[in-house]
Amino acid sequence: MANDKGNAQTGHGHRETPIKHILGFILSLVLTFAALWVALYAPVSKPVMLTAILVLAVMQFFVQLLMFMHWTEGSGTYQVVTTLYGVFVAVVTVVGSVWIFLGMYGI
Repeated sequence: MANDKGNAQTGHGHRETPIKHILGFILSLVLTFAALWVALYAPVSKPVMLTAILVLAVMQFFVQLLMFMHWTEGSGTYQVVTTLYGVFVAVVTVVGSVWIFLGMYGI
């Protein structure tokens, strides 16, 4: 019983409606399908298409960061350092993958 009482007082119980997670999930789906639509059906040039997909990807990044990764709930320094590290890993992964793909096709 002590845990239930403690959870109710701190607001970390599981009785809350996960509206933030549901909203984040819906936003993630909308952004994903918007990027898919731009890639497959939008009658735009390739530079415009790539810019639109990049903007949607950045928006998706912030939705994930704020809705699911609880970025606003911790100490500032720790959050910034871990976020910068995550961005670094993502950039290295994307740039490395593009580099390998371009090398495979001799471009």
